[in-house]
Amino acid sequence: MLKAEACTKLEKMGYRVGQSLIERFTKDTPRFKDDLDILRYLCKDFWMKIYRKQVDSLKTNHQGIFVLQDENFKLLHKVSLCAGNENNFMENIKKFMAFPCGIIRGCLAGLGLSAIVNVEVSTLPGCKFTVQVNKGS
Repeated sequence: MLKAEACTKLEKMGYRVGQSLIERFTKDTPRFKDDLDILRYLCKDFWMKIYRKQVDSLKTNHQGIFVLQDENFKLLHKVSLCAGNENNFMENIKKFMAFPCGIIRGCLAGLGLSAIVNVEVSTLPGCKFTVQVNKGS
């Protein structure tokens, strides 16, 4: 399987998981007021339920772009630099992080937001998720 195909498949699996989890977690929650309210819920309550901690930082430009920073992302704890070049390592990280990106995107879709989610890993075990909410949805 090609790397791009693997990333796409993992992201789609995460999307379905995110949709299912958010449906279960918010069944008795009042409706959210706006995009920022939804992202706050994702960073505090949702993150706590799936990773047992809150996101360390949520930033926004108030124009549909949100940055979620987790300095101690649980899924990156066991990842270490393996033998091989750094480019290969970063490609493997992208594949590994496709699933959590899908979870975030699925969670947001379950709450009525269409979004593009990207991740940047610079210092292990930290990462930054960039969420671009599509206003036309």
